[in-house]
Amino acid sequence: MAQLVCDDLALGYEGREIISSLSFSVDEGDYLCIVGENGSGKSTLMKTVLGLHSPMRGKVSYGDGLTPNEIGYLPQQTLVQRDFPASVREIVISGFQGRCGVRPFYNAAEKAAALENMKKMGIEALQRRCYRELSGGQQQRVLLARALCATKKMLLLDEPVSGLDPLVTADMYELISSLNKEGITIIMISHDIGAALKYATHVLHIGDEVFFGKAEEFAKSGYDRIFAGRKGERAHG
Repeated sequence: MAQLVCDDLALGYEGREIISSLSFSVDEGDYLCIVGENGSGKSTLMKTVLGLHSPMRGKVSYGDGLTPNEIGYLPQQTLVQRDFPASVREIVISGFQGRCGVRPFYNAAEKAAALENMKKMGIEALQRRCYRELSGGQQQRVLLARALCATKKMLLLDEPVSGLDPLVTADMYELISSLNKEGITIIMISHDIGAALKYATHVLHIGDEVFFGKAEEFAKSGYDRIFAGRKGERAHG
């Protein structure tokens, strides 16, 4: 059963349409990689799925018991956010805020789950450290642990390896893959076609041309090479 269905979506901002007639679905346990050129609407699509942005036309619906507040989200960080003066533990447990309702404090189960997610991300020893003092890779692990506090079903990741060195990037991809193997559905924006074809079950390319299908079909279509070529042209143009 589909956890997420986007039907005939038109997306944009300030009255300008950047995506039209977009339809796709995501089943439980899928690993969907969203690729496309800068400005093609990838982040706008992700915010629409989260309910933070309204579509100009079309519909986003949820199934398999999933609700928007049960989706974990790891956005791209701004420089101000990287300098946030809170402890690792405070940031991780804040992933439960959407479920607290009117409760002013986190309960024992939430505190235990936050600790478990820190252990899973290998940052338990950092829980009292100030977030702003951490490396980029450590910060991403903290934010991933925070996103896990919000969900046991689906994670939305907006370029989670941006700015990381190759070794840390490979480590982050393996972490995300392990979460997917545990049953969490992954939807990830990426510019890394190689990683998409290695880890993802499905690929959605948005832009002047749209592709949605299995990763191996994307590779066979040759569209991965066309997209990589277009990126190269822009880099040298």
